[in-house]
Amino acid sequence: MNDDQAYDITLSKDDILEEAMSQYGKEVLYIAYSYVKDYSVAEDIAQEVFVRFYQRYESFRNESSLKTWIIRIAINQSKDHLKKWETRKLTFTNKLHDIIHPGKNDGPETEIIHKETGRELHKNLLSLPIKYREILFLYYYEELKISEISDCLDININTAKTRLKTGKEKLQKMYPKGVHHDG
Repeated sequence: MNDDQAYDITLSKDDILEEAMSQYGKEVLYIAYSYVKDYSVAEDIAQEVFVRFYQRYESFRNESSLKTWIIRIAINQSKDHLKKWETRKLTFTNKLHDIIHPGKNDGPETEIIHKETGRELHKNLLSLPIKYREILFLYYYEELKISEISDCLDININTAKTRLKTGKEKLQKMYPKGVHHDG
């Protein structure tokens, strides 16, 4: 099915959910992971995204593509998770653990993600501030257009362009001169 079309109205709501999960599940998981940097938490957020999608599908107005709408839900769910006090407290505890026990925090799930996306690039991308990280992720990994990104993030299109340019510059500064990385 084409991303810009609404789902066939003859499909049941359960079938629509299944198709959306199949089509966008990985993207939602990666978006959530790019925010929370914890694979198991990202999986929980991805589940919440599709629960919310299921609950609110009737309110989808086709003002954007379904992919853009689902990504917007994923971004909002991830941001909401980061705002919770328990999350901030756990993040502080994890940072403290990393200081005390450096290099012992990568679980097998994190290793899979690192291998899949390119360890060094992934690490550098995650070290950027979220406003650049999310733009680069949506542009390069999700291959969204600047206009779709500005819709997803609810920002001005010129702001999206500026953040993309600045994010690329910040990422390039992380690599030694003379070494070329695509993107």
